Amino acid sequence: MSPWRLSVAPMMDWTDKHCRHLHRLLSRRALLYTEMVTTGALIHGDVQRHLRFGEAEHPVALQLGGSEPADLAHCARLGAQWGYDEINLNCGCPSERVQRGAFGACLMNEPQLVADCVKAMVDVVDIPVTVKHRIGIDQSQDYGFVRDFVGTVADAGCRVFIVHARNAWLKGLSPKENREIPPLRYEVAARLKKDFPRLTISINGGFQTDAAVQEQLALVDGVMVGREAYHNPWWLARWDELFFAAAPSQLTREQVEEEMVAYMEQEAATHGTHWYAIARHMLGLRHGLPGARRWRQAWSDHRLKHLPARDVMTIARSKPPISDSLAH
Repeated sequence: MSPWRLSVAPMMDWTDKHCRHLHRLLSRRALLYTEMVTTGALIHGDVQRHLRFGEAEHPVALQLGGSEPADLAHCARLGAQWGYDEINLNCGCPSERVQRGAFGACLMNEPQLVADCVKAMVDVVDIPVTVKHRIGIDQSQDYGFVRDFVGTVADAGCRVFIVHARNAWLKGLSPKENREIPPLRYEVAARLKKDFPRLTISINGGFQTDAAVQEQLALVDGVMVGREAYHNPWWLARWDELFFAAAPSQLTREQVEEEMVAYMEQEAATHGTHWYAIARHMLGLRHGLPGARRWRQAWSDHRLKHLPARDVMTIARSKPPISDSLAH
């Protein structure tokens, strides 16, 4: 079964190590991705801050942003040394800030440069080097553009392509709008799989239901889920059974919350991390349940920041509204 069968997308400001710890509690098999880390941040910044992750997170992939083959090779080697299971190159982010760094989605206009970047990384690591990309740039719907991009990069040694099935509009749309306005065209990923049967093709973009994922798994090798996995993380608790033929999960939301509190205590003791920075990732855990709003309010109430995480859990689970006396 493909390691890329189901994965959680790299999402800036969201899929940090704390978020990935939560997701791994919910699914043992899903592949997890870091936020994009730029080559500049690793070459000139705090490597440990960017690359530290927990052993429990495996399988976990490091997504890099950059366009200089030598820099990417250096950072890929770092990622492998730190124990990541995959290095992924971002060729899909459309933000103008990323464009100014000459990487992200604008790299699709330079397939030979991407091929050079991939080859430089493949030459120095023994783990898979993969590429995440869009299906086109701006409003062109020329299939030949993405087909030739994939073909050129595959010739350099990339065997896995994660296809965000929307175009990237490099001008006129914010990154948020770029995730919503360009239409989804899932058929492009299916066509790539037919044209490149020996490559692993995973699809990304707008997945929210079991049925939608199952439909795509009949056509391509994997599905990557983004925002829905973050906002409704309990969905992940069904993934191993539904998509990896594992035994049904016996987990409860309460167990996950307790595990996260234990993790908060460990992170505070070891790294000085405040529970508030971790709790933000689990605010969707009770999505759709009675009392979810009040539970979420407790875990996001800045007035409770002075309390230990375990006390906040007690308050979150209590029936009466949060009293002002507890909050001071």
